[in-house]
Order: sequence, then C-alpha cells, then structure tokens
Amino acid sequence: MKTLELDIVDTGKQSRNVQWVLNGGYAGCDTKQVRHHVEELAALGVPAPKTVPTLYPLGGHVVSQAALYQAPHAQTSGEAEWALLLGRDESEHLLVAACDHTDRALEAHGVAWSKQSAPDFIGHVAWRYSDVKDRFADFSLKAWVQNGDKEELIQDGAPALLLPPSYWLERLETAGLAKAGTLLLSGTIPMRPSVNQFADSWRVELTDNQGNISRVAYQVERLPAAWE
Repeated sequence: MKTLELDIVDTGKQSRNVQWVLNGGYAGCDTKQVRHHVEELAALGVPAPKTVPTLYPLGGHVVSQAALYQAPHAQTSGEAEWALLLGRDESEHLLVAACDHTDRALEAHGVAWSKQSAPDFIGHVAWRYSDVKDRFADFSLKAWVQNGDKEELIQDGAPALLLPPSYWLERLETAGLAKAGTLLLSGTIPMRPSVNQFADSWRVELTDNQGNISRVAYQVERLPAAWE
C-alpha cells in the first residue's frame, strides 16, 4: 500500500492511502482523437486495443510522488492525465494531476505489462471532486518535456477531451471496483507529433483557472546497459 501526501484546495494537507490502481486508456470523448492516439502508439509498434475505453488494473507499487525515474532504456515516456482517488463517498473523492510513465518498447509486447513496469506519478495538490465536478471539464491539462536545455509543450488540452470522472465512477460501481483507496488514472490527450516524447524530464500541470495548480515534475535518468 502506498501513501500519498496531498494538499487539498481549501482544506489543507492530508495523507491518503492507495490500495488499488486502475489505468484507463483510449478514453477520449472524441472518437477522432481516440483514433489519433491509437495511431500514435501504432507508430511505436503498439497493437490497437480490442475495446475502448480500456482499463488496466495495476499493482500499488507503480504509484510515485518522486522527482526521478530511473529508466532501463531510452524508449520510455510520460502521458498527461488526471487521477481520481476514491474515498468512502463522493465528498471524499479527490482529483489530482498525474503522469502515466510507460515503457514504450515493452508496450509493443503488451500494454498491461508496460504499465506495470513504470511509475504513475501523482501531484501534491488535489481538489475535492464534489467541489469541482461541475466545472472540472474546464480545467486545463498540459505537459512539457525537456531535452537538454530545451523545454517544449507536448500536450495541451482539458479534461473535457476525456471521459469524465462520473463515467468512470458509474462503470467502477457496476464492476464492483468503486472502493475507497482506489486510484484511477484517466487516459491521456494527444501529443504534438513534432515533439520528442523520449525526454530528459516531464512536467504535467492540471489547473483550475483560479490560481490552483496540481503539478507533476520529474527527471528521467537512463541506467547503464546491462552486463550480459
């Protein structure tokens, strides 16, 4: 079980435990955007999913609020997302920025495997779902990557591009997965194809346009090659 240290807007700091992790995928509201993301991954050798949206149950070890990922090779990258941490009822559900880091080389052999092998980075600032659910679609969701001294915007959108938390809450309730301590990641928005996603660092910001920002920022350190 992992513990997240969170600063909840208009509430203060809390520690919340994560017992189950679920990663959504191919979860865009616009079918053209979903197809675009499928094509993005297909270009990297990732097979298309059989159904959309997808849902991948993961081990709790993937959850991280660290500032460093030590990658086994150069073909790993993040994805800007929001995360929903379930409490005992709607008043305790929290929304927070997330970055689903993925091993793209392993993803070509199995998406579920790849998602088990790299962290789900979670921000430190969160909102109570009940406080923002009516305006969450208007938040902004952005990601930047840095290669050397150059930082570039790679993703720029809003939660409105993705299936809303209410959709996932209903689906999880039906499936018997809506348990306190469950952390759901939303799936991602399209990347700019001109920007190199295999970067030295990632930064994701989820912003409520009222001055509150949930931020994920971490470096990617590539490990030396194995002695084989």
